Amino acid sequence: MLEDLRTLVEVESPSRDLDALRKSAETVAGVIEARLGGRAVLVESEGGPHVHWSGGGTPRALVLGHHDTVFPLGTLARRPFLVEDGRATGPGVFDMLGGLVQAIHGLAGLEDRSGVEILVTADEEVGSHSSRALIEERALACGAVLVAEGAADGGAVKTGRKGCGTFEVSVAGRASHAGLEPAAGVNALIEAAHQVLDIAALARPEIGTTVTPTVASAGTLDNVVPAQATVVVDVRVESADEKERVESAFAALAPHLDEAVITVKGSVGRPPMPESAAAGLFAVARELLPGLEGRAVGGGSDGNFTAALGVPTLDGLGAVGGGAHADHEYLLVGSMAERARLVAGLVDAIRSA
Repeated sequence: MLEDLRTLVEVESPSRDLDALRKSAETVAGVIEARLGGRAVLVESEGGPHVHWSGGGTPRALVLGHHDTVFPLGTLARRPFLVEDGRATGPGVFDMLGGLVQAIHGLAGLEDRSGVEILVTADEEVGSHSSRALIEERALACGAVLVAEGAADGGAVKTGRKGCGTFEVSVAGRASHAGLEPAAGVNALIEAAHQVLDIAALARPEIGTTVTPTVASAGTLDNVVPAQATVVVDVRVESADEKERVESAFAALAPHLDEAVITVKGSVGRPPMPESAAAGLFAVARELLPGLEGRAVGGGSDGNFTAALGVPTLDGLGAVGGGAHADHEYLLVGSMAERARLVAGLVDAIRSA
């Protein structure tokens, strides 16, 4: 497993870099074919090549993951793959190349691989826009989904996820000289400041709804009333009702300054993953691995899409470790075999149900 993990990590795969993603997809396909046999097909898309493999027979279980990472080309030179003191480090080891390797090797331990499919997408880190339809199609065809994303703290599987999305609020004002005639302008930065306060007030943390302005930009020069401003907002919700409320509130944002114009783009693109979607599979996982914990988390994954369809979905079956999207990302090597066996056991249980 460490040999295959090194192979995947050393082919960098930043989202939206189509050349890098093609090399990565070809490498993932090669590892799958070497360990499982058969043919791993590259599915072309505008977001990069996705990788699909089937063990044949009637589809019963879909193992779901992604091969894109958040790290730009060149990260590997600064932070090479390394195994030391029981930890593997390097870009993507935890999110989520380690989980892919574990799942592949878990399936390799099965004498019968029929009824199992693997789908490894190329654009999960940037919204899964080109892969969502394929994910949903294969999830419905298989009827059960095992997501090889990294585990929650302490190795817990992920039994629920918030719905999440990004909104961009643009303000159009009017430029003027900040010293000679400031009143002749419409200050987009002041309007944006009003909007930030209105937007932040949409949060309802007591029921799990977070609305967090994260990036803002405005203005051109220090002596010009800014004519444009933009605010980017991260949104997380636990229910479909909250998704609708927040989306409606963004659509209804109104300017505070005369002649300012507000434009809103975005949505809660990943629907919430209710814990009910994982209940049955989590019960099986606890039988296979007594003491295994389950946890609902704030981050989203492609499991949100499959759970929203009513397909039983268990997430966080991948690497045990931490530091997703950060320079201190790591995987605990000692847990790899156990997690591989857990995936294999779940596949067997699904097929025999």
